Amino acid sequence: MRYFYRYFGSILLAVVLAGCSGGGTSSSQESFVSGNGSVVFMNPEKRIQAPAMSGRTLSGENYKYSVGAVTVVNVWASWCSPCRAEAPTLVALAKKYSEVTFIGILTRDNLASAKAFERRFAITYPTLTDDSILIGFKGSLSANAIPTTVVIDRNGMVAARISGQVTVAALTKLIEQVSAE
Repeated sequence: MRYFYRYFGSILLAVVLAGCSGGGTSSSQESFVSGNGSVVFMNPEKRIQAPAMSGRTLSGENYKYSVGAVTVVNVWASWCSPCRAEAPTLVALAKKYSEVTFIGILTRDNLASAKAFERRFAITYPTLTDDSILIGFKGSLSANAIPTTVVIDRNGMVAARISGQVTVAALTKLIEQVSAE
């Protein structure tokens, strides 16, 4: 009987741990999982046009993305632990690279929690509240995890993606690489 409980306990533990893992990234447009921080960079000749990004922001203003500056787009939610962990990095890099446009896209969240998140982390760049914008990234480097960060070049083309939590080193490298083009 002791053997049965050990065996059953081991199987149960394996199932529970497998259910808690992030499972990598998903390529489905409808399925969001936590990414692993992987970085994809596209050569200029293989880039696809970023979608139009406009609409209401968390602060209630209307916002419209304009092509012409390197742009960092971060897809986030207040309930997402990696989003909370990366928020200070994004705020610091938005201050450091004032010539770069930063935009947030809120996904699968409620406005009250998202506004509290923005206040807590002192996010000053606009966050769009309509996550249907993400459908427009289909065919390029789409948001396949929460968080996902996309870098758009000056011509409005999707240049790079970080799937999962950004790091200072990874996002700085992408911003500088795309800005130098």
